[in-house]
Amino acid sequence: MTAAVSQHDPKASAATADSREQDNAAPLMEIRNLYKRFSLSGDFLEQLKFKGGKLVREQEHVHAINGIDIDIRRGEALCVVGESGCGKSTVARTVMGLLSPSKGEIHYDGQRIDHLSAKELLPFRRRMQMIFQNPYASLNPRMTIQQTLEEPIRLHHPDWSKERVRDQVRDVMDSVGIDPDWGSRFGHEFSGGQRQRIAIARALAVDPEFIVADEPISALDVSIQAQVLNLMMEAQQQRNLTYLFITHDLAVVEHFGTRVAVMYLGMVCEIAPTGTLFAKPRHPYTQALLSAIPRLEDDRPQHIRLQGEVPTPVNLPPGCVFHGRCPHANERCRQEVPALIDVEGGARVACHGVEEGRL
Repeated sequence: MTAAVSQHDPKASAATADSREQDNAAPLMEIRNLYKRFSLSGDFLEQLKFKGGKLVREQEHVHAINGIDIDIRRGEALCVVGESGCGKSTVARTVMGLLSPSKGEIHYDGQRIDHLSAKELLPFRRRMQMIFQNPYASLNPRMTIQQTLEEPIRLHHPDWSKERVRDQVRDVMDSVGIDPDWGSRFGHEFSGGQRQRIAIARALAVDPEFIVADEPISALDVSIQAQVLNLMMEAQQQRNLTYLFITHDLAVVEHFGTRVAVMYLGMVCEIAPTGTLFAKPRHPYTQALLSAIPRLEDDRPQHIRLQGEVPTPVNLPPGCVFHGRCPHANERCRQEVPALIDVEGGARVACHGVEEGRL
């Protein structure tokens, strides 16, 4: 079956071969049965209500992440895609420890980190850095660029001399194409693309090995997006970085990603090498998602129009979260939550139809 994929796209065959080679290596990041929910009910007193003459406690939650399992391999760029509100950014922030998981475990380089205190997590902070979505909000307006880049270095290397810190800042500025003369200026003096270069430099300043990028180019002009993407790819090659790249732009995924995880309503419905996913998507939602990409080819498949509305994450539907919009759903889909299963091409799919051979 893998050979059939390679006939469609040689890149898919190469990606599949790479995935087989990496399967034997221990992943850098392991996410296991991860859940994150946010309360909508306020404090304890606000949750108390009278119903039928009785005092009852009612709680409502937004179920942002609903039991995802993902391995991130060393040196790869794992892209997480999905429509707005599917939980992509929540995954990024939970992995980085900015949010605490409601349930599940996160392991980094073989060690569990989701339950560590801020002090215990500090050594991992240097190895794990984040690039935020909005370059206009992620830089402190009261700090010069020099101060912004020096701050993480001084935090993680308090024993370094001033000269060594300045040398490190100069080196990282050169590596991302920033003029060292910018150091005395403030963030508001730069364009969006320049600010995002500064944000990337800040992430690279402490020589991390793992970077979470939460839609780092979505706030930029299209003409600047390619420059920032190429900069991140060059940094990956030069520094052997591992990326968790959050995006909704499938064209970026095809260009940048090693593997792709497709999310829908807080769950991973398919994860596969990039070439395999674009050549032969298996999950009905992935097929609909990829059919929406504008193409110039005459023989491209017809656009798949999904019926119905996206369910609310406050009241999740039973069974498969996609069954209300899936044209292939049956009674099992409405009752039983599908698990990720291995299919050809190094992919994993959470779909009863694929498991039963109906799709």
